[in-house]
Amino acid sequence: MVPFPAQSHLNQQLQLACIFSSSYDLPVHFIGSATHNHQARVRANGLKPSDIAKIHFHDIPTPDFASPAPDPNAFTKFPSQLLPSYNACTLLRDPISLLLRDISSKSRRVVVVHDVLMSYNVQDVTSLHNAESYIFNCVSVFFMYSSFICVPNGMPIPLDEDLLKKLPILEPDAPEEINKLVEFQLQFRDIRVGDLYNSNKLLEGTSLDLMEKFASTQNKKQWAIGPIFLAAKVDHVSDKRNKCLDWLDNQPPRSVLYVSFGSSTTFSDKEVMELAMGLERSKQKFVWVLRDGDRGNIFSEEARRFELPDGFEERVEGVGLVVREWAPQLEILAHSSTGGFMSHCGWNSCIECITAGVPMAAWAMHSEQPLNAFFVTEILKTGLLVREWKKHEELVTASAIEDVVRKLMASEEGDEIRRRAEELGAAVRESIEKGGASQLELDSFIAHITR
Repeated sequence: MVPFPAQSHLNQQLQLACIFSSSYDLPVHFIGSATHNHQARVRANGLKPSDIAKIHFHDIPTPDFASPAPDPNAFTKFPSQLLPSYNACTLLRDPISLLLRDISSKSRRVVVVHDVLMSYNVQDVTSLHNAESYIFNCVSVFFMYSSFICVPNGMPIPLDEDLLKKLPILEPDAPEEINKLVEFQLQFRDIRVGDLYNSNKLLEGTSLDLMEKFASTQNKKQWAIGPIFLAAKVDHVSDKRNKCLDWLDNQPPRSVLYVSFGSSTTFSDKEVMELAMGLERSKQKFVWVLRDGDRGNIFSEEARRFELPDGFEERVEGVGLVVREWAPQLEILAHSSTGGFMSHCGWNSCIECITAGVPMAAWAMHSEQPLNAFFVTEILKTGLLVREWKKHEELVTASAIEDVVRKLMASEEGDEIRRRAEELGAAVRESIEKGGASQLELDSFIAHITR
């Protein structure tokens, strides 16, 4: 396993590693810098320590890299502060190659499952007689097909006319250095035998069929094995229970809005104030995870002190809870008191939310997130937009936040969206059960690599 050093990528690859190791009894090697391997382990929300213990972690020596704090007043929300750590990972090719050669000499077959953004680093797999590689894609198939097949090849995106009018137009929001890094890595992706997707046919059947048709012209295979956190049996409850779960225990069913913007989003002081006022004025219950986006080295962080409206936490006591540390998202979404999720729409959060059967207040921040928000709100119809992407440079006001929170949590429209979300979540959970579509795909992949 060769993950890209960003939280949502590390998280999904570690879950997949646990599936291979614990469910199929395969020896698994997890390769990365000491910092990022440690990050993957300490944030392994819900994975059993006994499953993680079966994995062989290899801490590859990495040159020291800068780990600046995120800029809360940056023009775009892209986490540019992570660029030094991204660049550092491009220096891992040689040590990865040496490790692969060593494992190859002792194994019948070596299977490398890597992030698409680590393709350069694993290219020497082609020089080993008993090795092959597969890309594990941490993003939606809809995004992959639209952005990497349709747009570059001048093909129409397969949506009806009404939906095409609503489709957000993605403009580059990352620094040019990031774009160059992505282009550099993508040059080496064709060495793969096939692709794994953290999705399934129930959610993205159309996109998967189209992607499979295209992949067959490239002689590539594909498997849709998600939601992988379910296959990884992510249900372990930590001995140290988070205080927000105790708080949720005392709330009515489906009454609480969970507010969290992932590991890469940083708000300005003004945005924090507007969000606080919007949540308070909505009169709806909430758990709000208030923290900065990650640095490249999360262990070098000094927590930022956020300014909230005077007396805010005292006024919302019993109604809302502000959490300032890493929160157990899967446990929060699965809690019976959780009735909505205000999210940045990273694919990890989307698929966890969909699987839990929780409706979403979709507030995309950067990268492919606007397409994920579109997918949830317009195709699945299990959420509402907080703001349209074409207005992403404008401040989202307290009144706009208040309106969308009330609509999602306390209206007939919100109830209907919640009903659809719950039905879809139940169906997705069934897909990973024995005989379900995703479980069959997972079994098929294992049969293929152990042939």
